[in-house]
This record gives sequence, C-alpha cells and structure tokens, in this order.
Amino acid sequence: MFTLSCDRAYLFAHPEYELTPEEQARYEFALTERAHGVPTQYITGHQEFWGMDLVVTPAVLIPRPETEHVIETVLKLASEKKSGRQECPADRIRILDVGTGSGCIALALAKELPNAEIHASDISAPALEIARANAARLQFESRIRFHQADLLADLDLSGLDLIVSNPPYVGESEEDQVQLEVRKFEPRRAVFGGPTGTEIIARMIPQAQAALRPGGWLIVEISGTIADTTKHLLRGWDEVCITPDLQSIPRVARARKPRC
Repeated sequence: MFTLSCDRAYLFAHPEYELTPEEQARYEFALTERAHGVPTQYITGHQEFWGMDLVVTPAVLIPRPETEHVIETVLKLASEKKSGRQECPADRIRILDVGTGSGCIALALAKELPNAEIHASDISAPALEIARANAARLQFESRIRFHQADLLADLDLSGLDLIVSNPPYVGESEEDQVQLEVRKFEPRRAVFGGPTGTEIIARMIPQAQAALRPGGWLIVEISGTIADTTKHLLRGWDEVCITPDLQSIPRVARARKPRC
C-alpha cells in the first residue's frame, strides 16, 4: 500500500499488477529499513491517532494508542466544566499542550472541542514544524497557537483551564528495558525524562500551577514506574488521581489546582 500509494482494496482488486522497477526498488528499500529496525511509521511517514492521519518523522515521538487515554481524560473534565456553568463564546475553555511533538494531543482536542482556545508548545523547532504541518493538513492551523518553549518557560499564558502533556517520562536507568527501535530511532529528548524519569515532570508541575486558574486541571501521561513519585510531586494539589490504561498500567495522572 505504501509503495503504490493505494488502499488495501486496490491490492485485492488488482492481483495481476506488476511493480515497475522504481516501485520494486522502493518496496525493497522499505523492507530493508524495517529489517534494520526503523519503525514502520518513520518509513511511511504516517501514523493514525484519534481517527486522524498524522505525518511523523524522526523529529517527533510516534503517537501511541495509550496517549488516547489522555484525550479521554481531558474530554471528561471539559464536559464537566461545561455542564457546571453556562458557556458562552467569551468564556471558552483554554488549553495548553506541553511538549506537543507531532501535535497529536492538541489536534485531537481541536477536533473534539471546536470552541476551545488551544495552545501547544515544544522545545524542538523541527517538532513544531511537523505539528504545524499536521495542523495545516487537517485544517486546524487557525485553531492552535504554537509556541517554541522549554515546557512553560517564557510563555505569556495564565488563567488556563487545562494543561495537558505527554512528557518524557522514561528514566535513563531503565534504558535497557526500552525497545531497541525506540532507543535507536525515536528522539531521545522525547523519551527519557532524566535519571529517574520524573525530572521533566518535576519542573513542569510548579510552572503549570502558576499558569492554571484556581480549580484548573493538570493532566499528564505517565508510566507505572513513576506513578508513586508523580503522586508525591503533586502533593498540595486537589483531587489527585491516576488512571490505568487497557493493560491496567498506571497511565494518566490528573490533579486540580486548589481554588484558594
């Protein structure tokens, strides 16, 4: 399908088709790359997330199904916020996606929350290029404001309702437990969060507390390895909760900024 730029139905409908020399070379190159461990998504340049086709390159982390639990959490909280009081155009939900990478979280929220004001930040300029390209492809470029920043540093944003992030959360001490293709091909700064895996999250939490409105929410993707430490880092926040993914692994941490 990748070689011929076609869908599966075309392959079944044209079993007699013979590859041209150029197509054969492209097919063999793709197989060779995969045999060397290059992720399929980096070979094809695409990955599906939340029903959207996203462009991905080695500049960004490949979006994964587990991150969709983050979207589900945000939508639940956004729905509760809306049902709790009368919404109007001047009173829309304000969201920041920290470490947006491919833009997958911000784009999914733009798709599901048409009235939300959405911001997305990343420290990597190449990653932001991919995120902007995905926003343009999906016609969300006017819906999301992109910022180059180290977490929330130097962002002139305050009074946010929701801050969401899939930060680097794998500890460098766990490197030998990470899949080889992840270690070798995905951007290291998007995977590893320091010696223990919580260093980025520890920096982000006080920044998020300053940028959220009283009663606003922080939602962060984590792993089971750092669940207890993350809860400790969120001491002083209200309604701290960690929910598991479909494999019963702690996956999403959420906490509410105290109202006073």
